[in-house]
Amino acid sequence: MGKKYLILIGDGMADEPKDFPDGKTPLISAKTPNLDLIASKGELGVVYTVPEGMSPGSDVANMSILGLNPKDYYSGRAPIEASGLGLKLSSNEIAFRCNLVSLRDEPEGLVMHDYSAGHISDKEAKELIEALNQGLGDKQVKFYPSVSYRNLCIIKQIDPEAIKIPPPHDISGQLIKNYLPGNNSNESEKFILDLIEGSKKLFREHKVNQARRRAGKKTADSIWLWGQGRTPKFASFKERYGIKGAVVSAVDLVRGLGKLAGLKIIKVPGATGYIDTNYEGKVSASLGTLEKGADLVYLHLEAPDEASHLGDLEMKIKAIELFDERILGAMLKGISRFKDWVLLVLPDHTTPIRLKTHHTNPVPFAVIDSIQFANQKALPRGFNELDASKTGILVKDGYSLLDRYFLKMKNGKNSGNKGAV
Repeated sequence: MGKKYLILIGDGMADEPKDFPDGKTPLISAKTPNLDLIASKGELGVVYTVPEGMSPGSDVANMSILGLNPKDYYSGRAPIEASGLGLKLSSNEIAFRCNLVSLRDEPEGLVMHDYSAGHISDKEAKELIEALNQGLGDKQVKFYPSVSYRNLCIIKQIDPEAIKIPPPHDISGQLIKNYLPGNNSNESEKFILDLIEGSKKLFREHKVNQARRRAGKKTADSIWLWGQGRTPKFASFKERYGIKGAVVSAVDLVRGLGKLAGLKIIKVPGATGYIDTNYEGKVSASLGTLEKGADLVYLHLEAPDEASHLGDLEMKIKAIELFDERILGAMLKGISRFKDWVLLVLPDHTTPIRLKTHHTNPVPFAVIDSIQFANQKALPRGFNELDASKTGILVKDGYSLLDRYFLKMKNGKNSGNKGAV
C-alpha cells in the first residue's frame, strides 16, 4: 500500500483578526485541539488561494488548492457545478447558478433578505424547480434541482460575458435593483431579468411558500441567476501527479471541480452542506475509499462558511469545533491504519463574520506527515490566522501549494502552467 494523501477543507473558517477587539477570531476562540496539534508538529503558514484581481469565490479558491491556476482555467462557477451534477454542456449552452432567495419589501424597494431562502429543504426546492420548468422552461431554458437553495439553470445561445450579476450572498440586506439589469440592458441581460421576474410570479402563491409562511419560515420569493460560464478543461490528477483519488463533499461546486480534475465523486447520505451534515459518514467514506485503493481524498465541509454568511459568530465557532472533533479528530484516529500518509488542512478562503461574504485575505494552512505526527516535538502554536502569519511562511500563488508541500509533479512540471495540460 503506497502513500495516502488527505486534503481537508473547512470552508470559510478563517476571519480577520482586526475585526475583533481582542484579536480572537473564531479559529482562536474555538476549542480545536486537533487543529492545534498538527499546527504545532507540522508545517504552518499562510497561503493566498485567490489570485490578485479575481473574485474570492469557493470556485476560484478550491481550484487553486487543487493545483490549478484560476487565471488560466476559470470560466465561471455554474459550469463547474453542472459537472458535479453530471450535466454535460454543449458548445451553445451556458450554465447559471440558480439560487432560491428570500426578498424583503422595503420603502426603497426589494432587499436581498436571505440568499438561501432560509436553507430551504431539498424536497421543497425540487418542487419549486419543477414549477420553473413548467412555467418558464422551454427548448432554450432548463432548470435543474440540486441541494437546498443551490440549483442550476442552463440556457442556450446567450452571451455570458454580457451579464454582470453578483452572488446573492455578497449583497445581503441591500437593494436588489442596484445589482440587476437596468433600462439600458443588452438582450442577454433582459432575458435573465425576465426569468427572475417570472419566477417571482410563479413562487408568490406556490404551495411550498404557503406552507413555509404558515410555519413562520422564510419563503423562496425569487430565483437569482449568477456565476455563468462554459465548462473548463484541465488535466486530471492522474495526468499531473500519477495518482487517483476521490472528493467527498455535499456541494456540487466542489464535486464538479473534483470530477473535472479526474477525481471520483463520493456521495454521502445525510451530507447537507450545513452544520447538521453527516460528519461520521464523510470520514468513513474517505477512509474506506483510501482502503479500496485510492491515493488521495479531498474532503470538504461547508458549515463554517454558511455560518459566516449568516453573520452568526456562535454558529461559526461551533462549526469549527465540529470540524476539529468530528472531521479532523476522527480522521487522525482513522489514518493510523496507514503506514505512510500526508495531511493538508486549510480553509479555502476567509469569510469574515463582519462582511458576511468572502475576502481575498490569505488563509492559514498546515501540512503534516505520518513521521512528523509520531515523532516531531510540538511547538507552542495553534492553527489560526495570527500564529500562521508569525511563521514567516507565505505561499503567494495558491496553486503551487500542492507542489511545494504536498505532492510532486510527474516529470517535475508545474501544475499551474497551461503547458502542463
